[in-house]
Amino acid sequence: MFIQTEATPNPSTLKFLPGRTVLPSGTLDMRDPESAAKSPLARALFAVPGVSAVFFGSDFVSVSKGDVEWQHLKPAILGAIMEHYVSGAPLLEVGSISGHDDESGEFFAAEDAETVATIKELLETRIRPAVAGDGGDIVFRGFRDGIVYLAMKGACSGCPSSTATLKSGIQNLLKHFLPDVQGVEQV
Repeated sequence: MFIQTEATPNPSTLKFLPGRTVLPSGTLDMRDPESAAKSPLARALFAVPGVSAVFFGSDFVSVSKGDVEWQHLKPAILGAIMEHYVSGAPLLEVGSISGHDDESGEFFAAEDAETVATIKELLETRIRPAVAGDGGDIVFRGFRDGIVYLAMKGACSGCPSSTATLKSGIQNLLKHFLPDVQGVEQV
């Protein structure tokens, strides 16, 4: 098994590509060992000293670090990922929740439903694929008074360039297609 490694715009996060499906649908963002309890792979990664977050995408695993150098972490992370896939263990334990992060916290007024549907379509077709390429994800959280509220996950969470991504990229795209959109904020 060969696992590719890619840098992300976030210097604290690396993207690992095992060459097979990681999560069949959705994404899963685990920011601490307690949230990793449902995943044998995430538990193994959090057992590596210095790992601070784990994110599963469709075909990648993003791992964030604390104050440790990648040269010390990378071999242990590669070993944990390889051992997981060679063992044949499931990504999520039977009976655990699905791979989708909870998206029930959305908010918007009923009269904005059409605008929100267009925002979600643009996120799904134009923005999320690009963000996934950098080892992260972006999720709609709400729309109120012309402001779109988004959650950044994986490599995008805490990335030094996430503000530029939101303001220069996503905000401009949404404003171009939807005059009702006045701005974008991270939650």
